[in-house]
Formats: sequence, structure tokens, C-alpha cells
Amino acid sequence: MAQTDTVTRILDTAEVLFAERGFAETSLRTITSKAKVNLAAVNYHFGSKKSLIQAVFARYLDPFTERFHAALDALEQDYQGQTIPLEVLLETMARSVLEVPAERNSLKVFMKLLGLAYSQAQGHLRRYIQEHYGSVFTRFTDLVRQATPELPDAERFWRLHFVLGTVIFTLSGLDALRDIAEKDFDEHVSVRDLVRRLRPVVVAALQAPLPEGAPESIKAAG
Repeated sequence: MAQTDTVTRILDTAEVLFAERGFAETSLRTITSKAKVNLAAVNYHFGSKKSLIQAVFARYLDPFTERFHAALDALEQDYQGQTIPLEVLLETMARSVLEVPAERNSLKVFMKLLGLAYSQAQGHLRRYIQEHYGSVFTRFTDLVRQATPELPDAERFWRLHFVLGTVIFTLSGLDALRDIAEKDFDEHVSVRDLVRRLRPVVVAALQAPLPEGAPESIKAAG
């Protein structure tokens, strides 16, 4: 069923305000004022601020999950039981991420929202993402585990989150990085240029040897 204009306007306004100000700092009244709707409309369509936050994420994560599952299906068919290389997995994920926000405000907004999901006290949102979209991330993590058998699970967990932080910081600051590249290096950088440069960095991070002085229990698990 197509969303009503009112619902679309509320979601468009909410995602930008959440990305700019944060979840706690953005009130429903601020959203309704900017969207030019009344508070009853938000309550009718979403029921609560928590549900509105979740709906904002669903607009990105629903199509991303569908595309990413399909892309992983294609990879597994191509490799026919063989281990899928790490760089191929990361490239596939990046491509799936880039395809979705083109229809929304921007990749930058989505990355800011994703960063806020981890940095702000929104336990309901992390639970919502895990319940509704956890299967695709679990699937991806399992494939990364096969591609990095030398890493203990705990170390892989940390490295994936370090990589996630790097990607979110880089892509959410896209405008500033483009300005710096143009002014300092006379480079005109597209999103795909940025991803191309980012890919070897994150691959190297996941493939790096265990750090010196790592606990013996971690080394033994590797």
C-alpha cells in the first residue's frame, strides 16, 4: 500500500532532523512543526516517537536487506560452496549500501542515523534492528568468519565494529571530505571513488595479524 503524503512528509522531516540533532534532542513537536502536520497525525500513523524512529530506519533497511540477501545469494551460487574472498564480500556490501539511499535524502543522512543508533541510548532501536534485520547481518558475519578463519570470534567482532565506525565516520562526513579533497588536492571525489579508496583499508584491518601482547586465550583461539 502506498504511503500517504502525510506519512511521507513526516518521515522525510524526521530523518533529516534526527540526523542533524539526534534522537533525544528532536521532539515530536519540532518534527510536526517542520512537516506542517499536527501531533495527532504522528500519533495516528506511528503511535509513538520510538515507532517513528524505527519507521525511519525501515525505509533504508527494508530495501537494503532485500538487496543484500539477493546479492549474497548470487555470490554463494557463483562460488558454489567455496570460501568467498573478504574483498568480494565487502565490495558486495558496499554496493548494496550505495544502491539504497539514492532514492532517499542521501547516503550521508543514512550513515549519520546509523551512527546515532550505536552512539545514543536507543536500546529499543538496536533491539528492533536485530529482530527485523539481524538475519542478513548474521549471514554476512558468518561469511566473513569463513573468509578470516585465523581470527578468534571476539577479535573479529571488534574489527567489524572498528570497520563499521570507520565507514560511518567517512561517509557521514562526505561533504567535508569532498571539500578538503577539492581545495587541498584538486580532486573531485564521487561516493564510489571514496568507497574504492576505503575498501583496501577495511580489508587490511580485518586481515591484520593479531596485536602484540594479545591475551594468550585469544591467541590460542585463533
